[in-house]
Amino acid sequence: MYTKFDVLETIDMVAKEHLDIRTITMGISLFPCVRGSAEETARAVYDLVCSRAENIVGTAEALSGEYGIPIVNKRVSVTPVSLISSAFPEKAPLIARALDRAAEELGIDFLGGYSALVHKSSAGYEKIFMDTIPEVLAETKRLCSSVNVGSTRSGINMDAVGRMGHVFKRAAALTADADGLGAAKLVAFCNAVEDNPFMAGAFHGVGEADCVVNVGVSGPGVVKHALEQIPDADLTEAAEMIKRTAFKITRAGQLIAREAAKRLHAEFGIVDLSLAPTPARGDSVAQILEELGVGVVGGHGTTAALALLNDAVKKGGVMASSRVGGLSGAFIPVSEDIGMIEAAEAGEINLDKLEAMTCVCSVGLDMIAIPGDTPAETVSAILADEAAIGMVNNKTTAVRIIPAPGKKAGDKVVFGGLLGHAPVLPVHTADCSKFVLRGGNIPAPIHSFKN
Repeated sequence: MYTKFDVLETIDMVAKEHLDIRTITMGISLFPCVRGSAEETARAVYDLVCSRAENIVGTAEALSGEYGIPIVNKRVSVTPVSLISSAFPEKAPLIARALDRAAEELGIDFLGGYSALVHKSSAGYEKIFMDTIPEVLAETKRLCSSVNVGSTRSGINMDAVGRMGHVFKRAAALTADADGLGAAKLVAFCNAVEDNPFMAGAFHGVGEADCVVNVGVSGPGVVKHALEQIPDADLTEAAEMIKRTAFKITRAGQLIAREAAKRLHAEFGIVDLSLAPTPARGDSVAQILEELGVGVVGGHGTTAALALLNDAVKKGGVMASSRVGGLSGAFIPVSEDIGMIEAAEAGEINLDKLEAMTCVCSVGLDMIAIPGDTPAETVSAILADEAAIGMVNNKTTAVRIIPAPGKKAGDKVVFGGLLGHAPVLPVHTADCSKFVLRGGNIPAPIHSFKN
């Protein structure tokens, strides 16, 4: 039951503190679309997505007007395309083009699911599929791709990790005129989840219903404003304040998610609690950490402050919704957060510190530009390091890294919109190719055997 105070408080959060519903994402199963040829399958995929998601944009706009809460993105995720195209993997780009046309036709911001699940090993069709990713991302506008290369249960598939270093490099090279934008639409995961509404890593898991609505809420500005009201509180009180604020944010998301699912004749899936920043000032996760007292994000104390924030957001969110899922934590993308951008430009944060921070948050190395001449094996080693954090800690980690063509450390990449801009960060130059080229698997940790 919502009181007049709840309504007024929500209006205030929207007007002054950047509260929004970051995304409504419809997950659609493509298994009914499988036909005897790639051409027939692509046509069926286009028809199904256009039919299922026909009203998602209009519904989101109507809900935003009725409830007064901005809904920033309207998105679709689909069954991993490597599964749908397994009989003709070299023709998977036909399905990619069909999905991109459908997204453009419907006015959808992004469509995720040009994906492969190779966390234990890679079948022959999956190897062919992964090699199609760079060209597909270069020629499509709204399509996103992800590959799950490891899990706590299975370990890390280092053959896939080694291949993905080259995939990232080529995706960036083919979009050199846009500072490597192709790589910004690509994610490598460990412990990928099936109900993630956020891009570029969203896909519709095989354990999901035919059509599901997942919602991602966001309110870094709301959390920062709440902490500004208690500048001298101890960290226990600060955590309590974050919990209460996360509860309010999630409650708004729960309301929108249920109503959207009902109007779209889909199942209500989950609310993702992730605090997703934007390049706008006042909508920054980094600035929350600085409000807690770390001075500049990246300085000593940053990892501890992020751990407090991430835990408090989860505790507050799960009290507001019984359907919490997705990634549900604090995003720390460099190019998409004004506080992170400024810290990186000032030299206060580097790749090593970002990696340490991912040990305690729900995602990983996100939207980080590195020199364009970084060897593919070094990119793969960065992926392996992050996957190891996810595997050992039984959590989702991801890498969205952009080897910016023609750029060196200290240069700048500009993507625009929510993807923002960022300085190019240096990487370690020691040769790690022998480690990556060994291939094989990094075995699952001993604590993964729980049966």
